[in-house]
Formats: sequence, structure tokens, C-alpha cells
Amino acid sequence: MIQSKNIRNFSIIAHIDHGKSTLADRMLEVTGTIEKRKMKDQVLDSMELERERGITIKMQPVRMIYHSEGPEPVEGQKQEYILNLIDTPGHIDFSYEVSRALKAVEGSILLVDATQGVQAQTLTTLQMARDTGLVIIPVLSKIDSPLARVDEVKMELALLLNVDPDTILEVSGRTGTGVAELLNEVIKLIPAPTIDQTPQQNNVASSGRALVFDFKYDNHRGVIVYVRVIDGSFSKGESLLFAISDEKFIALEVGTFSPEEMPRDKISGGEIGYIVTGIKKPGIASVGDTITYAKRPLEALPGYMKPNPVVWASVYPESAEDFPELKAAFGKLRLSDSSFTYEEETSGTLGRGFRCGFLGMLHLEIVTERLIREFSLELVVTMPSITYKVVMKNGEEKTIYSPHLFPDDGNVVKIFEPWVNVKIILPTNYIISLMPFLYEHEANTLATENFGDNRTSLTIEMPLRELMRNFFDELKSLSSGYASISYEIVEYRDADVVRLDILVADEPMVAFTRVVSRRRVEEDAKLQVEKLQKVIPRQMFAFKIQGKALGRIIASESVSAYRKDVTQHMYGGDITRKMKLREKQKKGKKKMAGKGTVNISHDVFLKMMRGE
Repeated sequence: MIQSKNIRNFSIIAHIDHGKSTLADRMLEVTGTIEKRKMKDQVLDSMELERERGITIKMQPVRMIYHSEGPEPVEGQKQEYILNLIDTPGHIDFSYEVSRALKAVEGSILLVDATQGVQAQTLTTLQMARDTGLVIIPVLSKIDSPLARVDEVKMELALLLNVDPDTILEVSGRTGTGVAELLNEVIKLIPAPTIDQTPQQNNVASSGRALVFDFKYDNHRGVIVYVRVIDGSFSKGESLLFAISDEKFIALEVGTFSPEEMPRDKISGGEIGYIVTGIKKPGIASVGDTITYAKRPLEALPGYMKPNPVVWASVYPESAEDFPELKAAFGKLRLSDSSFTYEEETSGTLGRGFRCGFLGMLHLEIVTERLIREFSLELVVTMPSITYKVVMKNGEEKTIYSPHLFPDDGNVVKIFEPWVNVKIILPTNYIISLMPFLYEHEANTLATENFGDNRTSLTIEMPLRELMRNFFDELKSLSSGYASISYEIVEYRDADVVRLDILVADEPMVAFTRVVSRRRVEEDAKLQVEKLQKVIPRQMFAFKIQGKALGRIIASESVSAYRKDVTQHMYGGDITRKMKLREKQKKGKKKMAGKGTVNISHDVFLKMMRGE
């Protein structure tokens, strides 16, 4: 049995696409955790969406066994160490995943791409790790790339961390160069977990506590919680308790990750592992809860702050009959992604659905994609929006989450919207072209400073509404992909915005309603109408797509009807016979237009949401 002093718990944190998952692959190879013949790229990214997009969405723990001389080497001898790694996402939308992972470890590898240098999200994740009190090991990745700027990026990182550049390690996730040396440094620099001795001091036998940092749902075994054991130990068959929800359960299985679930006799203080609860009711398990013994319960550990949604959208089943399936799907998905919120709502047009809060646009897209793929649902997703605070003429104050509930312009006295502080890092030669772009998105520049070799760091403030208006993609395009961004919400300020309704065949489409800047309302109305005209399928009758705001129609486009050639079977004869048939067809389509409804598939809603 390995003692707690030979355990090291650490994570890899970095900006997106800096090589976290590839480095994790090489660590698994070097430690022999996975045989080479079973290796594949991004082995810890188990979700189909992760592999498709090449990004990490869910944190993934894995236990590795490694032999090293350790911090106090004995000549000719190597000791056996347990290395518990948690691979974390790099995109800013999944920062809540990162924050939970950091609470379960004692140290972090700060990975920086030698071809790109320090990025905005690098600064954000670094601050999170510092606030948690972790040991930081700076590492340069992709040193084998012909585009690598090893010396320059080393100096950037050294200045950022106030360390000697020679202490910064170099690795290549592709070739494996430097990985063994990095593992040795993890053992030397990251402290062993501290085991809380409080239960022993209080003479409480056979008790312990484990912090729940993640969980998932299994149809057969119920909720499986991912835990960091703080003190004591947990074994199969023991009666345990969720300290916060006060729910008892029997541990059906305990184990560790290799990276698949590996059953063990017990998991002890300092280890990272899982406990199969058998609970199939939603709402029992929660991130940040404490698992302890049912007969000898201990006080709950400090948990996590609840995530604050940034973007809101309503999700409805395409068929009203599928509402129970959608409700069940949300309950199960919530067990593997605790960072989104949902509550039931009803729309007169779309029926029963859910108003959902997400941490960003990518998070929204990932959740809706998972609902479609994993649960075979066809959905209607409304245009994403943010939270507005509105003061009505009668003095009532309202918080508006859904655009279709935004009041008419004439009933409002004052509107407040959230603003964000944004940090952008990009090459200096793009600054000139960036300024008109920032003005277009209502941004104010607060500070500018040189950052590393020929790069500039800008701190700006802007409405969150504008940040969500395709800001990321446009910034990447403008900077040829070199710019990086991170942001935080700071306060609510006055807003000059109005509701924009989209009408299809004279019927308001709640899913396409959005709140836009008053000065851009005509431009946005025209853009949305033209975009919908391109993606909406033609019907058996002609209809109009219109944009309505400020009590009037400000944009309009027509969609022509499918037209069958009703005279194709006629050859020769009097032309008036063909004319009569065409006139009859025309009357039929006019009658159909008066009674018919436009069928819009869930693909159209998703394309409008993505801006395709």
C-alpha cells in the first residue's frame, strides 16, 4: 500500500489548444498506464464532441503509477508514487470545470504554447490556481515545432511568474521529449496531500470525509460521484451520507481512474477516486457536497461557489409530446454538467419548455448538441440573450431573462445591462485595425501595455450583449487567429436597447426574438431576416419574413412557394386550358397561404443560433 506521502495530485491548466490533452497522452505512455497499442489521440477526451472539435469539455481524472527517486533520493533506489492527474478544459466557457478541479489538487502545471506565448486565458487560469494556493510548475509545450519561440516565450513566462527562465521546463507532447523530467519535477515540487487528523483527534473511529468535485449518471448504477478523499477511507458496502442533502446510501463500489473506472478495496485520505451510490433520483448529489459516514457523520467541507450563468436561452421540444423526454434528458445531463441551470417555462407559441442559463455561447452550443445526440431529441432553441433589469413606467422593476418577455419600448423608463472587463492579447501590428472593431462593439479602452515580443495587452470594457454578438469569431478573423481573450462581469449600467421580433407568415416567432441596440436595430433586423430567408425551407405557399421593432416593420423578405407544373401532362390544344389550370393552382395556393402554417425544423433554429 502506497502511503499518502507518495501521492501527488495535480492538474494541467492552459489556454485552449496549447497541448494539454496531448501532454496527458504522453504521461499515460511514460507511466505505462495505457499500453501503446491501446493509445489514441486525446485518450482522456471520451466524449464524441470533444474528439470532433479537438477541445476538452469535461475534466477527466486519471491515476498513474510512476517510479522516481523523489524529493529525498536514496542512491540506487526508486520509490513508487501515485500521480493523480486531472485534465481540464481550456476554453473560458468551461472555467467552472477548471475551478472545481483545482480544489481537488495541490499543484498545477501551467502549460504555455511555445509558438503562441502567454494568452489571455492563461492569465485567468493562473490567477485561479494562485487563489487556490497551488504550487505552479511553468512548462513550455510544442518545443519541437519549427514555429516555436522558446527563448522569447520563456522570458514572457518568467516575467509573468517572477521566476528564473532556467527553471521553466520544456516538453513536446508529440514526441514525448521532457515528459519524464516533468513527472520527476511534479514529485519534487508539488507537496503530498495533507491528511486532516481532526477525526483521530476527536477519537472518532472509522470515519472520514470526501469532497465531491464532479459526478456522472449511469442507467444501471445511478449517480457515480468523483471525490477527493480528505481524511479517513471509504470501502464498498459501507453506509454513507451526503452531508448537505442529508441523503443516505450504500457504496456499491469504490475505485480509481486508469482512466477507465478501476474498482478497489478502498480509497483513502489524499486519493482521488469514485464512489458508486446507486441513487437514481435527481437533485440528491451536488458538486461541493461532502460524503461522510452515515453512523458517524462529520461536518461538511467548504464547497464551491455556484456558477453564475452569462447567457440565457429557452429550449423547447419540437413536438409537445416530447416534453417528458426533454425533462428527463435535462435531469440526466445536469448530472454530468453542473454548470448550467434550467427551469420550466411555458410559451403561448412554443408550448412547454425550459429556460436555461449557460456560461457562454460555446457552452450553450455544446449542451444543445448533447441533448440532440445523446437523447435523440429534436429541439427549438431560442436566440441566446443576457439578463436585463428593467424599470417600468408604473415603477415596477423586472429582471428579464428571455427576449420575448422584454417589454415594449413605450412601457419602459430605464434599462440596465451587465458590462464586462475584457483582456485581449494580440500582435501589435493588428492594433490599428482593432480600434474600429472595438468602436462597433461599443467598447472603451481602459489600458494598453506591451506584452512580450511584439504583442500588446489591451484591457477594455463593453456591454456583455456586444461580447456575445459574435465578438470572439470576428476578433479571431481580424487578428488572423492570433488574438486571445478572457473576461469577467463587473456591473450593470444604463442600456439603450429594444426588442426585435421576427415574423414568419405574419406570426411572431418567439425563438427568433432578440434584444438589440437601438442604433443597430434596422441593420440587425435586415441581417436576421436575410439570414432566416436563406436557411428556412420553402413551403407549398409563398410567405413573408419580417423584422418588427419600435411598433413597425423595418425589414422584409419574401419566400416563394414550391410550384408544380400542373400542365406538364398536356400536349398541344387550346392555350386557355393551361391558363385555367394555372389559375386554379393560384387560387389553391392563396387559400393555403391563409390557412397554412410554416414548418420550421430544429436545424433552422440551430443554424440561426450559430449564425450559419
